[in-house]
Amino acid sequence: MGEQDWLAQRFEDNRTHLTAVAYRMLGSFSEADDAVQESWLRLSRSGASGVENLGGWLTTVVARVCLDMLRSRKARREEPLGTHQPEPVTGHLDGTDPEQQVVMADSIGSALLVVLQTLAPAERVAFVLHDMFGLPFEEIAPIVDRSPTAARQLASRARRRVQGAPTVADPDRIRKREIVDAFLAASRGGKFDALLAVLDPSVVLRADGAAVTAGTPSEVRGARAVAATFSGRARAAQPALVNGAPGLVWAPGGRARVVFAFTIANGRIVEIDLIADRERVRRLDVSILDG
Repeated sequence: MGEQDWLAQRFEDNRTHLTAVAYRMLGSFSEADDAVQESWLRLSRSGASGVENLGGWLTTVVARVCLDMLRSRKARREEPLGTHQPEPVTGHLDGTDPEQQVVMADSIGSALLVVLQTLAPAERVAFVLHDMFGLPFEEIAPIVDRSPTAARQLASRARRRVQGAPTVADPDRIRKREIVDAFLAASRGGKFDALLAVLDPSVVLRADGAAVTAGTPSEVRGARAVAATFSGRARAAQPALVNGAPGLVWAPGGRARVVFAFTIANGRIVEIDLIADRERVRRLDVSILDG
């Protein structure tokens, strides 16, 4: 086995853990995937020469990437505080590594994820790495460019915010289900104007590689373009809960094959993620609903 193949295998051994770290920092599956992929690119470019603990090294790289993404998100002010709805983790894992199962199975609720969204980027990174993954502050300090003492203070401030936040259910769950149902009805009926009514003007449709192979564009932007993509289609789609959030699924024979995951803000759909990759679909917790 060549060095690149060995690195790829070791990376795959750590992928579940890295995804868990990235998701808890970013609250987005797609962004977590991007952060993990970036860590692989950095590993493949630099190699593992002189790295004694590859898992720790990769965790550090992912944390740095996530911190940059959080800072960029804040600098762009691409969303008002509280409008970004994180995708809750409630999925199951069929892997054989007990440590990986523990990492992914300790589901944190959507209420906690919403609280994490309110933290400053460095606070969030310090809190997630220490309180959720047990990294010592000596290792966290260089990631957030602070001393160990200052990193401890960051995590402490974040902890007080988290502990002081009320744990409440998502008050918009019913409304979000109504929006997704309206999207499905308009899509099936070819009602273009009705689709426009539930789509944000800047809505983005993203499809993973498997969906692209099946003929879906990898990315479509803008309400009119996205509406045109779905108008008169989705006849076989069914309402579903996707990791606890309202979504749609194509499930011939009762088995989920394609998942439509929605991000909704201010009463409109702002993102649609089309997931058809078998492994990614398998990791999702999908409950098909009547309707």
